[in-house]
Amino acid sequence: MKNILILFVIVAFTSCNGQVSKKINTIDLTKLNQDVIGKNVQFVDVRKANEYFEGHIDDAINIDVSNEANFKIAIEKLNKNQPVYIYCYSGGRSNKASKIMEELGFSTIYDFSGGWSTWSKK
Repeated sequence: MKNILILFVIVAFTSCNGQVSKKINTIDLTKLNQDVIGKNVQFVDVRKANEYFEGHIDDAINIDVSNEANFKIAIEKLNKNQPVYIYCYSGGRSNKASKIMEELGFSTIYDFSGGWSTWSKK
């Protein structure tokens, strides 16, 4: 009986870990430069407004994820069937935003893993 319980826990644990989203993709600085900068894409900075106004990447629009209710309302104005590129300062808030967007039905989300921290150093 104990062996069956252990096997069940292992199967449950590994099946949960295997469920990786196919809608959320992490991109690096090279891919951001190649696919986003200077292009007509949906590009969102999910930091607070004061952070955005201190500096932002290219022509990103600002939709602050810290107020989840307002974020959901504002993000719904984007085209869910077109790719959306997002970033924050270092990855935590953009990770949260990408999960919310996935729940809302966005088909393809690209999360710039380096965020403003990486961009501002270049």
